[in-house]
Amino acid sequence: MALGRKLISEGVGKMTVYVRKSIFVLLAFLVALPLIFVPSANPMVSAASDATINLSAERQLIRGFGGMNHPAWIGDLTAPQRETAFGNGANQLGFSILRVYVDPNPNNWYREVATAKRAIELGALVIASPWNPPDDMVETFNRNGDPNAKRLRYDKYTAYAQHLNDFVTYMKNNGAELYAISVQNEPDYAHEWTWWTPQEILRFMRENAGSINSKVIAPESFQYLKNLSDPILNDPQALANMDILGAHTYGTSIGNMPYPLFKQKGAGRELWMTEVYYPNSDNNSADRWPEALDVAYHIHHNMVEAEFQAYIWWYIRRQYGPMKEDGTISKRGYSMAHFSKFVRPGFVRVDATKNPDTNVFVSAYKGNNKVVIVAVNRGSSAVNQNFVLQNGSATNVNRWITDSSRNLEAGTPLNASSGSFFAHLPANSVTTFEADLGGSTVGTIYEAETGTTLTNASPDSFYPGYSGTGYVDFTAATGASILWNNIYCATAGTKNVKIRYALASGTRNLDVFINGTRVLTNTPFAATGSWSTWGEKTISVQMNSGINSLRLVTTGTEGPNIDWIQVSPQ
Repeated sequence: MALGRKLISEGVGKMTVYVRKSIFVLLAFLVALPLIFVPSANPMVSAASDATINLSAERQLIRGFGGMNHPAWIGDLTAPQRETAFGNGANQLGFSILRVYVDPNPNNWYREVATAKRAIELGALVIASPWNPPDDMVETFNRNGDPNAKRLRYDKYTAYAQHLNDFVTYMKNNGAELYAISVQNEPDYAHEWTWWTPQEILRFMRENAGSINSKVIAPESFQYLKNLSDPILNDPQALANMDILGAHTYGTSIGNMPYPLFKQKGAGRELWMTEVYYPNSDNNSADRWPEALDVAYHIHHNMVEAEFQAYIWWYIRRQYGPMKEDGTISKRGYSMAHFSKFVRPGFVRVDATKNPDTNVFVSAYKGNNKVVIVAVNRGSSAVNQNFVLQNGSATNVNRWITDSSRNLEAGTPLNASSGSFFAHLPANSVTTFEADLGGSTVGTIYEAETGTTLTNASPDSFYPGYSGTGYVDFTAATGASILWNNIYCATAGTKNVKIRYALASGTRNLDVFINGTRVLTNTPFAATGSWSTWGEKTISVQMNSGINSLRLVTTGTEGPNIDWIQVSPQ
């Protein structure tokens, strides 16, 4: 969190934050527009297109939802508030991630321990972010006319890495082991703390981050500006030392949420949204409706468009946060809880029709043999929405609703035995549906031409019969490859990998690598008869639980054209 942003909401420090403030004034105006035109008559119920949930089309693994505790600035959560935040019973938020502060003074580290310990006991992950290095590691410099801007001294990079290591060790020794630690909170919006250029972050990640005894988060840009993370992704050594690409989405447009370079080069790395408040930090705004509904709307886009694996709010307890100052859950908190209580760590997002009606936004997830669907209706009219389940089945569907008068209230169960169910989505509401999955789902298909890293190979669409937008054509005799780096498996074990390919004549061989290790050598692919005749070959390989990579590499001759792979349990 930017201290400057904190001061905006509390009446001081405004001179340093005009850019951020203007963003949120615009966002507040956009949020207010629907309120201006709400008709006074009873709203009509509209019909929407089907929302199709494809249970076999898996996307990102979900790590969880959570928020920041900051005792140094606003005081610690009380013991009951820790239960409200990280418990998952009635009147609890179900948060599964806690973010804490790395104070530059080690004498203050004790402040973070109590809440972190309890969060871990309740099953949460704990991450940490620094705002400043210790004073003796900082120097001032002239930045755009500001002679008092701060940066890490260039001769203190090693010492700073040790400072972060010391915090990791301290928390572990006090029963609050970190999942990951950040290099710097918002290095590109540092009016009250330490600035880093993209080149400085790159140098630290390449030369020093590898010595940190925890997963490393970088670069935590305030607005998910890619110029700060592109150099890391393009540098193999820096990338090897980054475990989580962290970002904040203050004012980030929906169009700027996808990150193709991360999909191309971020194999084995996680993608987290590590701080935001939305749509504003106005005093006592936590219960405004339908403004608070936009929290769920924002989470939807962070999950669907950006494909983040985590969503972390700023202060957990604040007059604009998910928990109010009196420790009760706010309307904003209930909007978050529609995700955090049901989409649990280890779930995976699956494809869903993301916008089946003008004001309806749908995302879907599966895990623990359940499917969870979250539907946000931002319109002033109710919608009767049909949901269709593909590649899986359910019978009874439970649902919970938050609108102007209800807070996560249980609705009447629905029947989905025919493979679909209709649901009434009230005006300005968020509804979570949860159902036990029956039977089994088919394997997950991963296209070759999208979401892969290609070496001496390229997408093509000349020959017909492919699925998706095309296929991949190997363009070199030896060492050309296709790398899928986001294959999710709920459990470890033997998996069947079906490969759809075309080969006009002869036999061509491929090596198969799983998680960087070659597991099959010179696997033969026989001719299918023409480049537009598609065949299938199935191999069996061992995969881990969680995220896996699979790489096909040519050996001696060029390979066949590859359309997709399908991964399923044996």
